[in-house]
Amino acid sequence: MSDHAGIDVTNVTAWLDAHIEGARGPYTFGLIAGGHSNLTFGVQDAADNHFVLRRPPLGHVLASAHDMSREHRIISGLQNSSVPVAPALGFCDDLDVNGAPFYVMSYVDGNVVHDLDEARSTLSVEARDNASRSLVDTMATIHSVDLDATGLTDLGRHEGYIARQLKRWYSQWNQGKTRELEAVDRVHAALAARIPDQGPATIVHGDYRLDNCMVDDNGNVVAVLDWEICTLGDPLADLGLLQVYWTGPDDEASAWDGIATTADGFWNRADLVARYAEVSGRDISQLDFYVAFAYWKLACILEGVYGRYLGGALGDQDPADLEPFKLQVDAAAAKAEQYVEQFT
Repeated sequence: MSDHAGIDVTNVTAWLDAHIEGARGPYTFGLIAGGHSNLTFGVQDAADNHFVLRRPPLGHVLASAHDMSREHRIISGLQNSSVPVAPALGFCDDLDVNGAPFYVMSYVDGNVVHDLDEARSTLSVEARDNASRSLVDTMATIHSVDLDATGLTDLGRHEGYIARQLKRWYSQWNQGKTRELEAVDRVHAALAARIPDQGPATIVHGDYRLDNCMVDDNGNVVAVLDWEICTLGDPLADLGLLQVYWTGPDDEASAWDGIATTADGFWNRADLVARYAEVSGRDISQLDFYVAFAYWKLACILEGVYGRYLGGALGDQDPADLEPFKLQVDAAAAKAEQYVEQFT
């Protein structure tokens, strides 16, 4: 057995034995993903069965307790739909077991592509082409989920998604900003004045990008990951955000510094948009609004991260070493304003 911060090996072993069909200890636990987000552990049992355990980040138990239940509910609902997710196996809300709620899901074999080297070493040129297609098609599938059939009709409010998001993130900006940045204020005002009609609410993943999906060696999406901020709302918000996260081989660089999709074979942004319009049948004529909103939201989020790091969240840091965060906030705000100018 191995021990990790976030896993009470004795108690979790007993719980897994009692609640997960076919699982038998002893278990080994390996941290797959950590940080300030929910923690993900790989779990291997005595018979070499593999599972995945998700729990809140350390030090944020009460604030994140609802998130575990919510994530488990979303995955449980979607596993009987056409959306590829890791099947949910069990949920524990007894804090005596592990100090925080957690859930367990099946292990899915595949690749999570984080950077350019991984893209080139893991996927062939043909697989990158297919991954581009599969990523868009899977997003369209998420947006077409039958809410009644999956039991997710009451996952969130159906109306006013963009207005609520603008209010939430502008409040976060004003509470955590490290300096005045008038572009953020100007873009907020422009967006608030021109919110498009939403149409019927769909599931919105909220953080949909290549490295929040798992793909097989041929580039097919085999599991969509990280549902922690999923809600109901305007599906074009996901498409706008994907435009921010994605930089194709021939695209102008984004303010987001992920460059995995610049490898040959991946599609350019315009190709993703055209494919989404084709398979979803949705009107994308106002996409510039959603891209502007996505860049603006990114600026607000990154400013919060920058402010926390300046405040010592990573320990003592030379402010000069954190300058790249500040510059990325500035770049995201500038990009947002650039897109606003295209629809005003």
